[in-house]
Amino acid sequence: MIKEKSKKPTGKEQTKKSSFLSKAKRKGITSSQLQANVLAEPDKYDEKTVKQANLRKTLVKLNNRKKEKAS
Repeated sequence: MIKEKSKKPTGKEQTKKSSFLSKAKRKGITSSQLQANVLAEPDKYDEKTVKQANLRKTLVKLNNRKKEKAS
């Protein structure tokens, strides 16, 4: 018989998915605080973290617009 693969994400995939949040947790701050810190001084952070901060900023803005249209 063929064994079916589990659809649960493994630890490695899980951290990739939420790596910006995990970076914030390691520093002991929220993701919005990390975003503000990264965007204020992008030279202190690597390129990937800066891109993640910009993505979070965009997604929060889109989510807020979606909520405004719903109400």
